[in-house]
Amino acid sequence: MKKKLDRLPQFSAIDIANLPTELQQLLDKNRDKIKQLVDENQSPTWDSLLQPLEDMDDEIHFLWSPLSHMNSVVNNDTIRKAYQACLPILTEYGSELGQNEKLYGAVQALAESDAFKKLTVAQKKIIENDLRDFRLSGVHLDEADKKRFKAIKKRLSELNNKFSENILDASDAWQKHITDKKLLAGVPERALTVMQQAAQAKDLEGYLLTLDFPCYHAIIAYADDAKLREELYTAFTTRASEQGPQAKQWDNSPIMDEMIALRHEFSQLLGYAHYTEYSLATKMVKDREQACEFLNDLVKRTKQQAEKEFQQLCQFSKDNYKLEKLNAWDVSYMSEKLRQQRYDIDEEQLRPYFPKDRVIQGMFEVVNKLYGIHLKKRAAVDTWHKDVEFFEIFDEDGSLRGALYMDLYARSKKRDGAWMDECIVRRRLSADELQLPVAYLTCNFAPASGDKPALLSHQEVITLFHEFGHCLHHLLTQVDYAGVSGINGVPWDAVELPSQFFEKWCWQPEAVDLISGHYQTKEVLPPDLFKKLDASKDFQAAMKLMRQLEFGLFDWRIHDEYDAKTGAQIQSTLDEVRTQVSVVPTPSYNRFQHSFSHIFAGGYAAGYYSYAWAEVLSSDAFSKFEETGIFNSQTGREFLHHILEQGGTQEPMALFTAFRGREPTLDAFLRQRGIV
Repeated sequence: MKKKLDRLPQFSAIDIANLPTELQQLLDKNRDKIKQLVDENQSPTWDSLLQPLEDMDDEIHFLWSPLSHMNSVVNNDTIRKAYQACLPILTEYGSELGQNEKLYGAVQALAESDAFKKLTVAQKKIIENDLRDFRLSGVHLDEADKKRFKAIKKRLSELNNKFSENILDASDAWQKHITDKKLLAGVPERALTVMQQAAQAKDLEGYLLTLDFPCYHAIIAYADDAKLREELYTAFTTRASEQGPQAKQWDNSPIMDEMIALRHEFSQLLGYAHYTEYSLATKMVKDREQACEFLNDLVKRTKQQAEKEFQQLCQFSKDNYKLEKLNAWDVSYMSEKLRQQRYDIDEEQLRPYFPKDRVIQGMFEVVNKLYGIHLKKRAAVDTWHKDVEFFEIFDEDGSLRGALYMDLYARSKKRDGAWMDECIVRRRLSADELQLPVAYLTCNFAPASGDKPALLSHQEVITLFHEFGHCLHHLLTQVDYAGVSGINGVPWDAVELPSQFFEKWCWQPEAVDLISGHYQTKEVLPPDLFKKLDASKDFQAAMKLMRQLEFGLFDWRIHDEYDAKTGAQIQSTLDEVRTQVSVVPTPSYNRFQHSFSHIFAGGYAAGYYSYAWAEVLSSDAFSKFEETGIFNSQTGREFLHHILEQGGTQEPMALFTAFRGREPTLDAFLRQRGIV
C-alpha cells in the first residue's frame, strides 16, 4: 500500500484573509454532495455513504487545522479576524449535519443492514458513534428546539474563542520594566538573561518581566523580594477578570456565566437534567455519582497528608525565615527553599543536564526501546515560525509512519500552556493509498539565552514527555478510518492515559541517562543528583493532588449544580470547594477560574476529573513495566498493540484489560503519587 505524507500545509503560502470565503465555498459544495448522497442512497453502504462523508470532513480539516493552530501560536489581527469569521460558519455546518434527519436515517439504515455485519470493528464503531452523536446534536428535536440548539452552539463557539482571546490579550498587555538588578535577587541567571533579552527587544535597558509562564515561575519560585512576587502573583491570578491591575479590561466573568447557562440549556433540550449527564454520554464514567464519588474519595484519602505537608512548610518558613504567615505568593518560593534544604537539590541545578536537543534525542531513544520506532529530523519544511522543528517517525522496518511539528518556546501572541493537536489524521484514501498522520506538539519553554542553549527543568521534561505521549497515540495508530483513528473516538476520560503513562520514564534512572547530558561536559545526570531528584519526587505530593482535585470538583459542581433561577454561582462554588479541599491560602481577589481554559476554552467541561481518572489507568499500566522491566520490549510492544495502535475502536476498559489482564486498581496510582 502506498503511504502518503505529501499534503503538509504550506503555512507561508496560506491566504489567511481569504480562508473564510474558501471555507464557505467548501461547505456549500459539501451540502450539495450530502443531499445527493442521501437522495441516491436507497441501500447505503460504507463506500457509498460513510467514505464520502469522511472525505469531506478531511477536506474541511485540511483547510481549518492550520488556521486554528496559528490562531493559538502566532496570533495577530489578520489571523484572529479570519478565525472569528470561520467559527460561526463551521458551527452552523456542524449543527446542520447533526440534525439532518435524512442523513441520520441513512446511517441508521446501514447499521441495521446485512452490510453492517461485514464491516470491520473500526467501521462499526464509527457508525455506532455517529448514531450517538446525531442524538447528542438534537436530531430528534422539533424545529423550534433545533433552531434554539443551533443558536446555542453558535454562541458557545463565539464565547469559547473570546475567553481565549481575553487571556491572551491580558497576558500580553502586562509588563514590568526593572533597571535595578538588586530587585531581582534570587532569580536564576538563566531567567535574568531571558528578561534582559526581552528588554533589549523593545530597546529598553535592564530587564522586562512578562506573564509568560517561564518568567512568572522564575519570579514566584525564586525572587527574594516578596513585594515583587506579590505583584506578579496578583497580575497572573487576576488575568481577564474584574480584579487586579487590569480590572475589567478583558473580563471573562460574563462569558463564564453565559457559557454555564447555555450548556445547561442545551443539555435540557436533549433531555438531560444537567450538563454533567450530557458530558458523560461520551465518557468511560457513566453516571454522575461515580464521577463525584471518585473525586471525593481521593479528597478523603489525601487531605490529611496535604494538611501535614502544608503545616511543615509553615513551620519551616517560621523557623528559618521568621515568616509568621505564609501568603499565596510565598508558597512556591518557600517550597523551593524547603525542597533545597530537605533534598539538597533544586530545578535550576538540574537544568544544565537537560538541554533541549539532548532531551528530545533521548526521548526518541526511549520510544525506540519501547516500540521499535525511530524519528528523524527533516529540514526545509514550511512552518509558521523559525523555531519550529519537523520530525518524521519510522517503523522498525524503516517505513514511514507519520510526522510531527515541535514548537517549544514561549513568545508573545502565543497561547500559554502545553498541548498536542492533530494536523493530519491517518485514514485510507483508497484501496491502495494511506494518508499518514501528522501532529502538532506545543510547549512554552524559555528559549536559548546568551551562549546557553534552551535548558529544561525536570518538570518541563515531564511536560514534554506528556505531550509527546499524546502525539504517539495519534501517530502510532494502525486504524485506517478517521473517526476512530489515533485520539479520535477515544473517550475524554481515557485520552490522558498514553500521555501520563509516558511521563513515568522521566523518573527512571535508565531513561534519565538517555535524556540527560550536560550542555558543556555532555555528562549524564550524576547518580548522586538522580538520587536526590528521586527522593524529592513525592515532595508535597498530596498538596499537588489536592490542587488537581480542587479544579476537578469546581468544574463538576458548577455544571452539576446549576440552577437557572440563581444562575452560575461560580465564585461562591469555588469558595466552597476551596473550603472543603484546599490547604493553601488563596486571596479573595484570586480569579484562577477566569483563565481556566481547560473547561471554558477546551474540551474538559464537566470532565476535568479525567486527569485523575486516566492517571489511575496510566499508573496501573506502568506497574506492568515495573514488574517486567521498564524497557522490556515485549511489554512495550503489548502496550503499543493494545493501547496506542487501537485508537477509539474499542471501549478503553476493554483495551486496558487486554493489556493488563485485569481491570485497574487505585494501588499503583496512590503509590506512584506518594500518597500514604
